[in-house]
Amino acid sequence: MHSYKKIIISLLGLSLIFTSCQSLKQPKSIEEPFDYSDKDLVKNEIKRITEMLDTEPVRALWRALLLKDEDVIQKCVERIDLQIGLAIEEKDYFKASNYYHSLEAAGKKSASYNENEIAALLSDDIPALSNNSNQKNPKSLNDCMEASVTIWVDRGVKVQNGAGYADIIIGSGFFIDERGYLVTNHHVIDSMVNPKYEGYSRLYIKLLDDPDTKIPAKVIGYDESLDLALLKAEIEPKYVMKLGSSRELKIGNKVSAIGTPLGLEGTLTSGIISATDRKLLSLGNVIQVDAAINSGNSGGPLIDANMDVQAIVFAGMLRYQGLNFAIPVEYLRQELPLLYTQGEIIHPWIAAYGRTKRNGREKVGLEIQYVMPGGSAFISGFRTGDVITSISGTPINCLEDFQFFMLGQGIESLLKCTCLDAQGNPCEKYLYLEKRPKEPVNEIYKHDFFANSFVPFFGMKMVSSSTLNKNSFTIESVLPGTTADEMNFSSNDHLTVKDVYFDNENQYLYVSVYTKRRKKGFLDITMMLATPLDSPYYF
Repeated sequence: MHSYKKIIISLLGLSLIFTSCQSLKQPKSIEEPFDYSDKDLVKNEIKRITEMLDTEPVRALWRALLLKDEDVIQKCVERIDLQIGLAIEEKDYFKASNYYHSLEAAGKKSASYNENEIAALLSDDIPALSNNSNQKNPKSLNDCMEASVTIWVDRGVKVQNGAGYADIIIGSGFFIDERGYLVTNHHVIDSMVNPKYEGYSRLYIKLLDDPDTKIPAKVIGYDESLDLALLKAEIEPKYVMKLGSSRELKIGNKVSAIGTPLGLEGTLTSGIISATDRKLLSLGNVIQVDAAINSGNSGGPLIDANMDVQAIVFAGMLRYQGLNFAIPVEYLRQELPLLYTQGEIIHPWIAAYGRTKRNGREKVGLEIQYVMPGGSAFISGFRTGDVITSISGTPINCLEDFQFFMLGQGIESLLKCTCLDAQGNPCEKYLYLEKRPKEPVNEIYKHDFFANSFVPFFGMKMVSSSTLNKNSFTIESVLPGTTADEMNFSSNDHLTVKDVYFDNENQYLYVSVYTKRRKKGFLDITMMLATPLDSPYYF
């Protein structure tokens, strides 16, 4: 639901004038590339790597690979091999898999374990992905209805105008495993996992054939960014939904939504796929449908004619008919190992910004248009103009390919990617995955000069135009399709940054600027630029 608020804010924010603004603050300095020719720096780096081994062995291996010191690399490999065994003993098979594939990315092998062994341990128990045969898939629409449930979150009593009312959150969900595992939206069960919520909250499900009985359930894992949650109830369902493949969906395909709109259990609505590439989430595209969706449908399955789940309903624009959205089932498939094993999903990033690189209409990779100083991509040697074409053998033709691949990766892991540099020369580089901040714009604001950060914020590259006024700039270039392009900025336009305002409630950054634009006849104007604190283009 927050995505719609952001859309409205972006439309209105450019004309807003704030009476309370935060003064522009620049960092005193930014991190420079590591100098591997400086012997003292190299000596200190080896010491730092050695200290990392106990707590961050994969990060240590990454730094050792960049240093190209074989003795240090071997020490890291031996430590990670040991960590694989410890993770298996603790039955943390996802962590064991991360360690194993980090060694593989470095071109090294485990001395004690093989990929098939770890993969079997990881997949054997995961709901909907295990090799266990399932005879409970629906054979009719009525079976699909019985595989779906009402999510019931009891938050006690709320008082309004002196009267007490039951505070109930109603959503939908569906079973994916005969052991009682089911899927819904994160926003439906938010009060169960949100540390800021201090009130009463209890989670139940209701079955279609017994709507009067509330069955206790618990949260196994959740992802706030993708609005997904994995729950478990101690019952054996009659039917278990089969996960389909929404990659095969095309505009015009018929689909049906099952859920509990406005508390009406077991409601089926039908429609068609209206679009497959709406950017309403920061980590991927969602599906637009015209099937009727109302409050209470959230978390329910969107099924095709074969009764396979193709998406998870998550939002509808109630004031506008036929504008409803669902999360592709591929995202759920990719995340199930993390939802099942990690609890709260923390997404990775490499502290960069970019868009799909095109050769005419052909998508040829992910172009890096900005690299944050001190971030993982910066340390690995990525620079503006590099184009990522594959990761771990998986082709990356566009931003969406990169995002989808990253959904299945854990933080503190190492990957190897193939890319082209700004001159078109092929090269290979290592990616170390760090924790993705909830507000990438805030992180970039703290780590880089404002002239540089205007590239990811608004799509304009700037250079200083005055030795007396550090906030005065000249635009060097404008990226197509960005805010700067849409606001008719162009090369050689003058711009002075006046104030900065972080709207944390609506998750937006506003910048007040004084400017003269060539495309507007060089008229003097003070205007407000706006950018969300997160977007799909930060990765």
